Amino acid sequence: MTTTCFTAAPGVDVITTTAAIPALGSIAINAFVLHGSEPVLVDTGTVAGAPEFMTALESTIDPAALRWIWLTHTDFDHIGSLAALLQANPQLRVITSFLGVGIMGLSSAPLPMDRVHLINPGQSVTVGDRRLTAVRPPVFDNPITTGFLDDRSGILFSSDCFGALLPAVPEDAADLDTDELQAGQVRWTTIDSPWVHRVDRDTFGHSLDQMRAIEPTMVCSSHLPPAPGAMLDLFLESLAMTPAADPFVGPDHAALEAMLAGMAGAPA
Repeated sequence: MTTTCFTAAPGVDVITTTAAIPALGSIAINAFVLHGSEPVLVDTGTVAGAPEFMTALESTIDPAALRWIWLTHTDFDHIGSLAALLQANPQLRVITSFLGVGIMGLSSAPLPMDRVHLINPGQSVTVGDRRLTAVRPPVFDNPITTGFLDDRSGILFSSDCFGALLPAVPEDAADLDTDELQAGQVRWTTIDSPWVHRVDRDTFGHSLDQMRAIEPTMVCSSHLPPAPGAMLDLFLESLAMTPAADPFVGPDHAALEAMLAGMAGAPA
């Protein structure tokens, strides 16, 4: 995995790790820094890549200057540096849901209750010169998942929703071939949100329409390069195709044994 940092929009930086998934492609794993009078970090990178994440974070902001972490959910690619940041910065607070606190309470690093701000979809929180409104994305892999719309930048932070498995990951989603992008988004969604094959299509379509009505200036997914807001319709089209797509079926044990045998027979 490789971790880098770049600017997506004025006052918004991306800390991104590119991970290769054998036989499936590559995927971005993103966190975001929202600069302002009360800086916000959106998620905290992977557990395995925590040292590299902290180096990248320090290149864009002094971690001691952070005041908020928006925790979109508690998967291992989102909480890697959460405990270390909270320990090092006593002024830092975590915006999450009731379930987020509950899940973290089962970990080795429970969230301090006096340092959390609980929020539900549709509610807003003011963080200095920004107002963040919580949004439930139309697809997700964790019931805690809560994205948000930033009123200062107009950016929609969509958590895992709109992610894509790609042959290569650029800095800007607009640089991707449309067919390649949509195929990657459909593939990712069948893996990350397998329940989508069982949805009522009309109900699902209504949730997509609700997302379309947001009209963001930019879409920042945890697993796709930042994208101009004008691409949202394309992303929603990808999601609309997913219920009818082939479900993902991973390798079974026989396939694992074949892969291990191939690795053992490969030249050193």
